[in-house]
Amino acid sequence: MKNDIHDLGLVLDSKVKLIVIESWDEPRVLETLTSLAIKRGLGLYTWAVTEGVQRLGFGGEALGAEPSFEPEAALKLIKHDPQANLYVLCDLHPFLDDNPKLVRLLKEIAMAEGTHKPTLVLVSHGLKLPAEVQRYAARFSLALPSEDELLAIVREEAGRWSERNRGARVRTDNRTLQQVVKNLRGLSHGEARALARNLICDDGAITQEDLPELNKTKFQLLDLEGVLSFEYDTARFAEVGGLANLKRWLAERQQVFMAGQGVDLPKGVLLVGVQGAGKSLAAKSVAGLWGLPLLRLDFACLYNKFFGETERNLREALRLAEQMAPCVLWMDEVEKGLASGEHDGGVSQRVLGALLTWLAERQAPVFLVATANAIDRLPPELVRKGRFDELFFVDLPEAAVRAEIFRIHLQRRELEPHGFELAELATATEGFSGAEIEQVVVSALYAGQARQQAVDQALLLNSIKGTAPLSVVMAEDLARLRAWAQGRTVGAD
Repeated sequence: MKNDIHDLGLVLDSKVKLIVIESWDEPRVLETLTSLAIKRGLGLYTWAVTEGVQRLGFGGEALGAEPSFEPEAALKLIKHDPQANLYVLCDLHPFLDDNPKLVRLLKEIAMAEGTHKPTLVLVSHGLKLPAEVQRYAARFSLALPSEDELLAIVREEAGRWSERNRGARVRTDNRTLQQVVKNLRGLSHGEARALARNLICDDGAITQEDLPELNKTKFQLLDLEGVLSFEYDTARFAEVGGLANLKRWLAERQQVFMAGQGVDLPKGVLLVGVQGAGKSLAAKSVAGLWGLPLLRLDFACLYNKFFGETERNLREALRLAEQMAPCVLWMDEVEKGLASGEHDGGVSQRVLGALLTWLAERQAPVFLVATANAIDRLPPELVRKGRFDELFFVDLPEAAVRAEIFRIHLQRRELEPHGFELAELATATEGFSGAEIEQVVVSALYAGQARQQAVDQALLLNSIKGTAPLSVVMAEDLARLRAWAQGRTVGAD
């Protein structure tokens, strides 16, 4: 808060008479302004439509016998105050529309010169000033809490919980605590405190299981709904068969990215390959491995028929992703949103330009995972070196990986993998993708339920025989994709 008081004092020293502070944390704004008024020896008054003009309990003189509830009366009172008092008006913005008297009063207060003129501070969650007043106002933003402050907030809430529960200690571990602190970044002091309290009050513990709910609540607080969606269910790499090279690459960069500092902060990866080979699951697993929120950019929601709106939607989505940082941003089937089209009026090119600018200039720790099936439809500007840290090719799984995928999906459905010949199943599914193997297991389950028998090796083999894998149906396309990837990409396995 000391820095906020100092910086706000500099704004006052500049003789600006109209200050705008946009914040959801009104109590902290008032606390900061109170400290500044005490330090400067200024009278401090507040106004709200429910209370009128009220003088706080120090300095200054009372203005009138009755509080001024109507904003016009309040502004007239402030305009004629001969003292350099500080007036804080909370939520004035609903009254400014179609009210020329209020706009003029604001402008007259803002234009007033002299050391003995009042200063007006407008406080709201969001405030767009009328054009007549904009150039007379200074905007100020309270600093968001640092990681040290966030850690102190969590510890304070843990201490309060302990006091209420006869000295019992809040259970956690250092790794989880650090993840919680990082995921609270971007929130105000009040919001961070409320989330920390919610984490602890339920069971007196802060565990890995709390992180998804914390991130979802943060997403809702920041009001990010729209083209961005919050993926509540991330995955673990234990649920992903193969991709050993990708897993190793991510593990080497995890610590650097989580530190959130440095010029060589990992940017992201582009995963190209066969449909159903596990690209989307790998994207989810990055967030699960690193304990970060996973945001998905939906290109179907991004596009808008009005000129310029699509690019604006993308820039807004990327800005909001930065508010959620550190996080993983997943762009699924990116070629559908960025492939050049002859009849789209140049929209795809403008969207591509906005994305490339963000990739080059972003500072926030947002790790981008883009997936693509039709690499030939992607613009060359996106796939060149430097846009992403690495370009991985996800091919159809080898026999050992197919056996592992069978084990994962059998175990997920409470079928004991040791009761099956996984090597035989892997041999029988040559050319199958991970998604096709999962459907083999699902099909066998349905067949077993219909016949009122348990799933066995024979049912699985029969399900395999009834499946035509994509590698057979689209053999020519797969051959072209593999030829393109040769020498251009790094194998994910």
